[in-house]
Amino acid sequence: MKSSGIHNGDLLIVDRSLDPVPGHIVVAALDDGFTVKRLARHHEVLRLEADNPDYPPLEFRNYNNVQIWGVAIYSIHSLTLPLKKHYLHK
Repeated sequence: MKSSGIHNGDLLIVDRSLDPVPGHIVVAALDDGFTVKRLARHHEVLRLEADNPDYPPLEFRNYNNVQIWGVAIYSIHSLTLPLKKHYLHK
């Protein structure tokens, strides 16, 4: 979801009190896992879409249990580089 400002390792703030509508970025529970995608309406059917066109949309009908857990409202990312381990050689 990089084109939406969400990068790997970001802290995502999710509001569970908001009613999700198409266009919102949501956290969804699909069967036994969680995903972050954009809620979309396609031919009057709701589905989840990634910003990256290499990932196909997730159709709700392909899952036994679908729950929109909350709406993402902020993404916070670090301004520092990831820490790297430095090893001393003797």
